[in-house]
Amino acid sequence: MRLGTGYLKAGAAALALIAAGVAQAKPLEIATDASPVGLDPHVVTSFASILVTKNVYEGLTAIDDSLNVVPALAKSWSVSPDGKTYKFALRDNVKFHNGEAFTAKDVVASINRIKDTKTGSPLASRFTVISEAKEVSPTEVELTLSAPSAPLVSQLADLAIIPASAAGGGADLQKGAIGTGPFKFQQWVPDTYILLAKNDSYYEQGLPKLDGLKFNIVPEATTRQVGLSSGTYQMLPNIDGALALTLKSGSSVNVLETTDLAYSLVGFNTSKAPFDKPQVREAFNYALNRGKLIEAAYFGLGQPAGPLSPALKDWVAPTSEFACYKTDPAKAKALLKEAGFADGVEVTLNVLGSVQTVVDAAQVVQAQLAAGGFKAKINVQEQGAFIQDWRNSNFEAFVSLNGGGVDPDDYFTRTFKTGGSTNVYKYSNPDIDAKLDAARASNDKAERQKIYKDVQVELACKGPIAHLANPLLYTALGDGVSGYKILANRQTRYLRETTAK
Repeated sequence: MRLGTGYLKAGAAALALIAAGVAQAKPLEIATDASPVGLDPHVVTSFASILVTKNVYEGLTAIDDSLNVVPALAKSWSVSPDGKTYKFALRDNVKFHNGEAFTAKDVVASINRIKDTKTGSPLASRFTVISEAKEVSPTEVELTLSAPSAPLVSQLADLAIIPASAAGGGADLQKGAIGTGPFKFQQWVPDTYILLAKNDSYYEQGLPKLDGLKFNIVPEATTRQVGLSSGTYQMLPNIDGALALTLKSGSSVNVLETTDLAYSLVGFNTSKAPFDKPQVREAFNYALNRGKLIEAAYFGLGQPAGPLSPALKDWVAPTSEFACYKTDPAKAKALLKEAGFADGVEVTLNVLGSVQTVVDAAQVVQAQLAAGGFKAKINVQEQGAFIQDWRNSNFEAFVSLNGGGVDPDDYFTRTFKTGGSTNVYKYSNPDIDAKLDAARASNDKAERQKIYKDVQVELACKGPIAHLANPLLYTALGDGVSGYKILANRQTRYLRETTAK
């Protein structure tokens, strides 16, 4: 067989590299349990998608491992005395992965795209307070607010900056990704892996330290466990307690732990019977035994969840203040009778099937509800169908896992305010709306703490969500992987500082 000159030259080049002792670039092998559902950072909601996009895109700010706000694409900022004008000084000499220079135009275009109702961004509620985003110069952006917003700077960490050329539809961001981050999109083989390459032009000197990231899609927990132990995989991010306990027995595996901002939940469609009646939602809570649920579904590794995670120590109200958290099936039945369901009520729970702990929790919930007068049917769905039904409010109730933010407003306004961008529950409460507006506008932390405590008490029993558990969160690292820090918000910011042998 004869080989063309191209093959001969390529082979010679490879041999030359080997002879010179040059190692071929190798990405960090990461195993995840689910495939992303698109990569558009302004639209995606699944943890699997965000796991990838947060390494490609950046915001004006970022959140560190202590949940503090730190500079990112904005190197500094200032706020006017009335709290309505923010000026951001941008880093210069930053480029997008397609070679375009990053400027203030990209920030303005990204903000406007997220706010545009046509985009359908779940982040939109956080930024409706921005009445105008203006380019002052290529390296300065001015944001004018309709009212003060205490959480704005932390929320800008989730506003991924995309090129202005892509904001108007110049690229299919669901299938590709064009950011400024430490890693750049290279390849996506559906249901197999996503490959990110090192951004050699990254503005942080010496970063990233890895040659790339390969997100292998491995749904089976046992396969991921064996793969990490054997060295096939080097990292399992954001795993549950069951897998973490198994891996801790391996001498070559390092398991990191933190309190999770995410929470498991049952969400109710308050525009449909039977959950349009507050008594039914309250009865649902009285039927639950969260302590036993955590023992059964999370191996005891977690805490009963209220509207805020215990990770937010300055804001969370203790669950002991929620009357309906005392399990009382008789009280549940009495409330159902009051609501017109003396013989009990049948409900269907859509369940996110891609997360095993969610399926386990749903089965425990189903069993517990029976004693309280509920006849629950479980409808386990694959990730794409579940998200579509969730977006369209096509459910009576659902069981899932949701992420939280570092400020209460991150979660409350988009979820519970009338018309909120993730208020798929169709919930509307003018009193809650007014309190959330007041908390967002106040710069008095003590005042905000009081408001949010009142909101938590009001939402815990009669709101559109029965919060179930805040599990402990784990990430497992293989032998030779170092420098990584686990974050309570499930983001993998510190992969840029990670090294591997």
